[in-house]
Amino acid sequence: MAGEYELASEQIIGIFEEADAANLSTDVLGRALINEVIKVWMKRRSMEDVAAELRFTADNLDPNQDYEFMRP
Repeated sequence: MAGEYELASEQIIGIFEEADAANLSTDVLGRALINEVIKVWMKRRSMEDVAAELRFTADNLDPNQDYEFMRP
């Protein structure tokens, strides 16, 4: 079975291919996906924890910059 990252990557590629075929906005789709992920996280995590996760991701968008630390 694929790991978590492989599974997510495979699904996201398929979703964006489907959106391209239907001429849907990938920007709007991206926001919709982020909103759905946040809904899932909020079922099991605190608002503060979700916000910290999003801040960490936003602070580490540059692929050429080393992370200050790695989350497990």
